[in-house]
Amino acid sequence: MAPQPVALDSAIAFEPLPTRRARCADGAGTLAPLFFSDDDVDIARAKAVCRSCSLRVQCLAAALERKEAYGVWGGTLLIDGEPTRFARRRGRPARDRVEIAEDEVPIPAHLVA
Repeated sequence: MAPQPVALDSAIAFEPLPTRRARCADGAGTLAPLFFSDDDVDIARAKAVCRSCSLRVQCLAAALERKEAYGVWGGTLLIDGEPTRFARRRGRPARDRVEIAEDEVPIPAHLVA
């Protein structure tokens, strides 16, 4: 059965994403700190989780449509609602900036299909 549109307001209606298939969704929000972190390594790990997710494109599109201000959505970092490559920090840029993580965050065994 397909998800039904949810009306939050008379002017707003959206089709919910099938989050059960999302790689970041475990039902408890245990990976949420990675997706909303200021740490470059955490951001890289969040992007690594998204990299092989089947909902990557839809996730980013939905976040942009909802005007999400911050976080990793569909493998893309959003800052002030705009896609950015790196988190901007004040001062001189770091010499060794992490762009991708080789190893993903371990997914709990009970979530692996």
